[in-house]
Amino acid sequence: MDTAGFHYLAWRNLAHELGFEFTEKENERFKGVSRVRSLEILLEIGDVKATQEQKEGWLVSKNEEYLSYISKMTSDDILPGVLKVLDYLQEKQIPMALGSASKNAQPILKRVGLFDRFDSIVDGNHVTKAKPDPEVFTIGADALGVAYTDAVVFEDSIAGIQAANRVDMVSIGIGDAQVLHEADHNFKDFTEIDTAFLDQLINA
Repeated sequence: MDTAGFHYLAWRNLAHELGFEFTEKENERFKGVSRVRSLEILLEIGDVKATQEQKEGWLVSKNEEYLSYISKMTSDDILPGVLKVLDYLQEKQIPMALGSASKNAQPILKRVGLFDRFDSIVDGNHVTKAKPDPEVFTIGADALGVAYTDAVVFEDSIAGIQAANRVDMVSIGIGDAQVLHEADHNFKDFTEIDTAFLDQLINA
């Protein structure tokens, strides 16, 4: 799901309220980053000084706007190619975990019908360290009983790629290859991933 787009809309609207522009390119810095750290980056971009009380208020209002977007999500919001990859991995009985910095990961998965696809779900409610710390991935691998070096991570953020690389997991960048250049493999989106590549991963 392209929830990053919803995050961007909410952060952009907050930036407008604070009197400055926030671009999609700048939004790349927010992928895989906690909500609190994202706000800190946004305020740095806009050179805005704020009290802790103001920050907490903005975090609440931003999240409420974001939740209003995801409350309307359906299976139509699943990114092209994702179901094909999930179906093939399930057919091959490959255990799968979802790792996300978001505390809203579980309700989103339920809304789009993917909750039962994963053997383990690790989200912002389970971790104390944000990417590029690998905690979210190591917890997921541990839950699956998979050695870190045998784990494969699909990521759309450079922080997530760095997190996977820190514990020698296979990292697959989904998105701009120039941004995700540290990944072991790069694809523009899931539609570019074929079964031959998945077999290569499974048999490696």
